[in-house]
Amino acid sequence: MMQKKERDTPEINSSSMADIAFLLLIFFLVTTTIANDRGLFLLLPPDPDQLIDQDIKIPERNLFKIQINSEDALLVENQPMTDVEELKEMIHEFIMNRGVDPNLSDSPKDAIVSLKTDRGTTQKRFIEVLDQIKGAYHDIYAERAGVTNKRWREIAADHKDPEIDRLYEIGRGVLPDGKPEIPMNISIAEPTKIGG
Repeated sequence: MMQKKERDTPEINSSSMADIAFLLLIFFLVTTTIANDRGLFLLLPPDPDQLIDQDIKIPERNLFKIQINSEDALLVENQPMTDVEELKEMIHEFIMNRGVDPNLSDSPKDAIVSLKTDRGTTQKRFIEVLDQIKGAYHDIYAERAGVTNKRWREIAADHKDPEIDRLYEIGRGVLPDGKPEIPMNISIAEPTKIGG
């Protein structure tokens, strides 16, 4: 009787596995796109060196003043305010006054909402107030465009939606000079020092 020879078990050559893993890693790093469109969409002021010193007179009635101190307390039109949710309706009334109430703006085109903070103001509070300001403008635009607030927010959130340009044009209105009737006039002042 013949004795069976033991066969060697075949081995898989793993020397190139590291190379394959490295190539896959490079492939995925190169082909992956990272969405970086998060954050606040703000128009930044020009470089101070490029500014021309101008003395612009703004009538007091066309300026809606909001201040946030270092304790995150609100001062709206020189009156303390505790509920930030009330701010949107106040701004809406101020912008759309059209000169009726002598204590409010002359026209939507001239209305300016001014936001001033202290250096100790938290980002959370700043964003809450800025959301209310922008929300007031978006509510006005939605009303004028004849769409619901929910639909307007969907369109405004999706910057690729083709309907956004048409609705913004209707909502903001266009005057004969080509400028919007209701521009989003928000002035964000440089923060003051804490205690100053």
